[in-house]
Amino acid sequence: GVLERSREQLLRQTCEAVLLGVLHPRTAISLVLQVLSDAGSLLSCCLNAACMALLDAGLPLAALFCGVTCALQPDGTILLDPTARQEQEARAILTFAIASSNRKVLMATTKGSCSVEEMQQCLAAAQRAASTIFQFYRDSVRRRYSKC
Repeated sequence: GVLERSREQLLRQTCEAVLLGVLHPRTAISLVLQVLSDAGSLLSCCLNAACMALLDAGLPLAALFCGVTCALQPDGTILLDPTARQEQEARAILTFAIASSNRKVLMATTKGSCSVEEMQQCLAAAQRAASTIFQFYRDSVRRRYSKC
């Protein structure tokens, strides 16, 4: 459907932004993500799974990236990693792909309406949350490849 194609295009553009494809000319890279369930924050979950898959495959990346979803509640509070129910009740849903280098934004998408100030607050919260996700990446890779 249209929503899936849109999600696929966002994932593809984000991966292409960090993948050093020039090191592997005439090579096709296929990444398959299968959604088993959607408990909320699906796009950010897919972004994180894609980054870990590229990392696990040993592909050269300019930087790691992570996905963070923010839900802007009607009262103005910001929820990180909202559930499906919280997304339905939210005034706006914002998803960011953030690079590990300088925490720059690779991709941003919104559903609903918010002010510029609210979007900047969500971005700041997402950039802070990215540190936790990148630490999770480091811990996961360390556990996977340690000799212990």
